[in-house]
Amino acid sequence: MSSNVFVELKTPITGTYKQPTGLFINNEFVEGVEKKTFEVINPATEEVICSVHEATEKDVDIAVAAARKAFEGVWREVTPQQRGIYLLKLADLIEKNLDLLAAVESLDNGKSITMARGDVGAVVGTIRYYGGWADKVEGKTIDISPDSFHYTRQEPLGVCGQIIPWNFPLLMLAWKIGPALATGNTIVMKTAEQTPLSALVFAQFVKEAGFPPGVLNIISGFGKVAGAAISSHMDIDKVAFTGSTAVGRSIMKAAAESNLKKVTLELGGKSPNIIFNDADIEQAIDWVNFGIYFNHGQTCCAGSRVYVQEGIYDKFVEAFKKRAQANKVGDPFHDETFQGPQVSQLQYDRIMGYIKAGREEGATVEIGGERHGDKGYFIQPTIFTNVRPDMKIMREEIFGPVCAVAKFSTEEEVIKLGNDSNYGLAAAVHTKDLNTAIRVSNHLRAGTVWVNTYNALHHQLPFGGYKESGIGRELGEAALANYTQCKSVAIKLN
Repeated sequence: MSSNVFVELKTPITGTYKQPTGLFINNEFVEGVEKKTFEVINPATEEVICSVHEATEKDVDIAVAAARKAFEGVWREVTPQQRGIYLLKLADLIEKNLDLLAAVESLDNGKSITMARGDVGAVVGTIRYYGGWADKVEGKTIDISPDSFHYTRQEPLGVCGQIIPWNFPLLMLAWKIGPALATGNTIVMKTAEQTPLSALVFAQFVKEAGFPPGVLNIISGFGKVAGAAISSHMDIDKVAFTGSTAVGRSIMKAAAESNLKKVTLELGGKSPNIIFNDADIEQAIDWVNFGIYFNHGQTCCAGSRVYVQEGIYDKFVEAFKKRAQANKVGDPFHDETFQGPQVSQLQYDRIMGYIKAGREEGATVEIGGERHGDKGYFIQPTIFTNVRPDMKIMREEIFGPVCAVAKFSTEEEVIKLGNDSNYGLAAAVHTKDLNTAIRVSNHLRAGTVWVNTYNALHHQLPFGGYKESGIGRELGEAALANYTQCKSVAIKLN
């Protein structure tokens, strides 16, 4: 192992620690073949944290070969029960090192330390959950005739390429590896180029948990190089991606044009958050605030389209403005901080471009709309009113702390408005009437509908999108189907 694949870093929470910077292949950190590196930027300070090794097509080939060797060899001989034990050991190690992983996540991504700790706690829960599933993936017998025996097997797909985003680096890693490893696959994972550090720290615990070499490989790199190589690789059996709909299209095309590998996609959203006249206004405002400003608005299911019934509209808007202005924006390592910086200069500029477009199209900025401070990629919590359905801020995913509030009159009208989107990832309904809640939830075309809450994600609940928000489901038992294939065996009896 080269000394060029580690560097000493420091966080305000945990002090000095050893940060891996290499590619994690075959349970070792190694330099890239071409010895290319790229800088990782702290979004709160705009300063360079360190440089990490960049995976190229050659490195993807090496990682895939390692994963293929493990799948065809040692991993095939590991029992489902033992796979579960490995995952449970990994969950224990993550829990033991929760503060370190959360601190690295905050340093790298900019999210508040409180949210980062919550994310790592959810990582532990997800990996434990799938550790419990490992020995419960079963086939069945099918009685066709007395002179034959028929059964099915749920078998792993093989080598899985997984490409994760920068908004929840560790949590998206866990969502991907949990069901894939539980069902007996091996993995080549590419992290987002903006946030590679926490996954590399995580990789150390993969080896410590006892996973054989090559089972889980984690590489840092750029989408147009390493991501494209994974999507089109002829020896990868399945690709899973979380990110933008535009990139999801290119991945699906590459998968089809190569070896027709299986594809699951968790993509963008423009989720409606609907508040009826009879809602508990204070409670609804808290959830609407959390629904849009959680994780700095960098959430695929963010409730960015807020529809308020006309009877409470004025009261709601005034109270929502006060609530949003109370959000603490600033240093991610302060415990009271709710909203840290956007992840990068590129993302900051993109969000500010949408705010400019909203103004130019005639929407009213009720609060925010400007930079927060003079250092780091911070944006004030922003609320637009006087919006039309055809405005960019109502049609396109902004992925930042920006929402648009519109008025509606009837249930039928708001269902139509809620469904008036190319996306269908999530939605929410706020009402005290159970009949209204169920009726509207059943009519909304979204993979998840929350009632009197928001962002209530859990490892037992399937999550995924309708329409252009994706293909397949993450989490819950449903995710196992993304990583298995059904084999039928028919035996003629003598």
